[in-house]
Formats: sequence, C-alpha cells, structure tokens
Amino acid sequence: MQFFSRFIVLILTGLLIVPTLDAQLPQINPSALVVPHRLLTLKNGLTVILHQDSSVPVVSVNIWYHVGSANEKSGRTGFAHLFEHLMFEGSANVSDGEFDALLEAAGGSNNGSTTTDRTNYYEDVPSNALELALFLESDRMGHMLAAMSPARVDRQREVVKNERRQNYENRPYGMAFLELNQALYPSNHPYSWPTIGHMEDLNAATYEDVVEFFKTYYVPNNATLVVAGDINLDDAEALVLKWFSEIPKGNPVDRITVPTPRQTALKKTITDRVQLSRLYLAWLSPATYKPGDAALDVAGRILAEGKNSKLYRRLVYDKPLAQNVSAFQQSAALSGSFQIIATARPGISVADIKDIIDEELDQLRQNPPGLREVQQAVNQIEASFYRQMERVGGYRGKAEQLNAYYFATGNPDYFAEDLARYTALTPSDIQAAITEWLSPDQRVEIIVQPEDAR
Repeated sequence: MQFFSRFIVLILTGLLIVPTLDAQLPQINPSALVVPHRLLTLKNGLTVILHQDSSVPVVSVNIWYHVGSANEKSGRTGFAHLFEHLMFEGSANVSDGEFDALLEAAGGSNNGSTTTDRTNYYEDVPSNALELALFLESDRMGHMLAAMSPARVDRQREVVKNERRQNYENRPYGMAFLELNQALYPSNHPYSWPTIGHMEDLNAATYEDVVEFFKTYYVPNNATLVVAGDINLDDAEALVLKWFSEIPKGNPVDRITVPTPRQTALKKTITDRVQLSRLYLAWLSPATYKPGDAALDVAGRILAEGKNSKLYRRLVYDKPLAQNVSAFQQSAALSGSFQIIATARPGISVADIKDIIDEELDQLRQNPPGLREVQQAVNQIEASFYRQMERVGGYRGKAEQLNAYYFATGNPDYFAEDLARYTALTPSDIQAAITEWLSPDQRVEIIVQPEDAR
C-alpha cells in the first residue's frame, strides 16, 4: 500500500454491505458512500476542505504541503524531512516549545510526517480549541522565517542525523531499504534517495539553502488545509479566512514529472550485524490508483497476510524455513514497488526460501487465486475502511484521507471510487497483475547476511 493510508473512512447512507465468503464479490453502489465537504480556494491559493462530523466534540486541522523528498535535488537531500522538525521550533508569535504546550493545555495533540510526495501536519483538538489550532498553523506558514536561525537549523540537523543513524545505520537490516531504493530507481530519479536524506547532504546544507527551500514550497498556493469534525461550516470558513487569508502567495510550484523507470534484474548481497539472513525481493509496480495498484494490494494479502496465506503457511508454518514473511504493494505518486521480505530461521538457506516464493508466484501466474482468497483479502480491506469511521483525526482519519484524495485525484470525496477498485476485483485480475508486474527476471534481490557468515 502507499505510505499515506488507504484505510478509508466511509459514511454509509444505506445498508452496510459486507460480502460473504460464499458469494461473488458484491458491487458497491458509489452513491451509498459519501463524505460531504465544502471546497474553496483563498485568493492566496490555499485550498481549503471543510467536513462536518459532529459524532464527537473534536476537530482535526490537517495541512498538506505538496513537497516531499522527491522535490529535492541531488546533493541537497533531506530538506523536506528537516522542515518537519523545524516547523515545531517556533515562529514569530509562538516561542520555542510553546506550540506543544498550548495544544496540550487545551487537551489537544499534534504530529507530522514526511513522504516522497508530501509533508503533513495535524492538530486534533476539542472543538472549542479550533481557533487555537488554526492560529498555530497559520503562524508557522506565514511567519516562521522570522524565528528561524542558523543555530536552530544546526540543532535540528543534528537531530535528523541522529534519527537517520537510529533508523538505518544502527538498526538491524536498516541499510537494506536504502539499497532497495537505489537498486529500483536510477540515480537521477527522485525516489532513489531516502526521505530522511543522505548524511553528506545534511552536512553540506547551508542556512541559505534551507531558507530558500521554505520560500519555495511552504507557501499557501502549495498547500491544502482540511478542517474536519464538530464544526459549523460557515464559522470554520470564517476562522480560516481570519488566520490564513493575509499570508502572501508564493511563486507557482509545478508538479514533478519524470519518465517511468524501467526495471532490470539486480542481485546483491550485503552484510550486517544481525544473527539471521534475510531476503528482499522487489519489483517496480504501479503508482497510486493506477491500474494494477489495487490488485497488487490484494495479492500481497493473499501471499502473506495471516496464518492461512500462501507464503506464511509454507514458509513459517509447514516447514518451517522462515521466522517471518511479508508481502505488500507500496505505491506513491510517481511509481510503486511490490516487496516480499522473509527472514530465515537459523541454519536455513535463503535460496530455499526464494525457491518456495517463486513456486507460489509461478502458481499464481498459471492459475488465479481462489475466489474465497480474494474475498477474504477484500473483506479485510473493507473492514479497515469501516473502522476509520470512528475517527476524523490522527494519521489515518478522515481529515488525512480528504487531503490524500485531493492531492492524488483532485476530488476529496474519492472514497467510493477507491473502495470500488477493490470490490470490483476478480481472481483473474490478481493473476493478471502478478503476471504483468512481478516478472521473475525483472526484480531486485537483496540478501542480508550476518557479518560472521562471510
């Protein structure tokens, strides 16, 4: 699945439809799934999406800046993630540390994240603290540079460098993910470098580089603001205008376009301070919402989701050869990757694990999965959708999803269309996607071996 959630929140205006295992997959009526919203654009270019949900007295303020690591330049990577840290360091009217203190005093919480394609920030607050959240977000959009200094940039640069060490250099198997990106994409592709950036680029970045990055991308016309929850639409719109309308518009920011990468076979073995060998298989796959994306989501579940999945049963339960196995489609705006990861048990050859994986993939190329397997996977996806009805905020709530849909499709209420991508799938669709995208001679194979195994 894509890094931002596809675990959708749905409002059902009719009967909740849950398919049984013994019937054909039902077709969902798109008119039955509606998330009403108000969409407007301010004079400075800020897109605003308002959604009322008064089930509980909370509001989520969720802002997406349409900038991620893909917008960076080779030699100056890691800026988008660095700003995720800097945005919490204070602004002209909010001193360092006051952002969190004000929200916590009001009973709220907040967070942010960075991907290849966007950076998001959100505040979940009681509905009577909506204006506080809007003030805080507007101040760091319009008045952050007044409080930023070379010393703050250097301090957060060191924090990010330490985070990279924790997540990659010093984490077991951590460097394998960096190897995968570099193997899947050519060096000039913006997905070839990690979101957190290269260490040498973080060291080389100047204060002037960082300021220029902010002026280019952290502007209202490159952002989308969602306010969702227990609100009055007119009152919420008035508050947004109060706090955001006077922020100056920036220069236009073009969406990134790159040639579709072509996959070639690559095999590589690296060592790490680990006790067990691990196998990574990866293929280039469709971008978010492109044909084949949903089918590969389902394929990943059929292969390795749960104890009855094909690879878990053969590798972990029957033999057993592996400690664990996972398979998933990870799609983003420009491209995707399908990955299978398996950790060998002590004394087991990774080659034996790979043989079984290839056997199962060959079977799916020759014969489609059973209808029951497809239904089970789709049921799991639907259940995840429905569970999100309980939340407007958080990392995977409705506010986040409205932003994600608008970014990807231009339609915040893409819920029905997204779910229909899954419920319309047939076993032959899964077979076709595996045949088209998971070729045995066009994949990356990376093996991580313990250092003492050399």
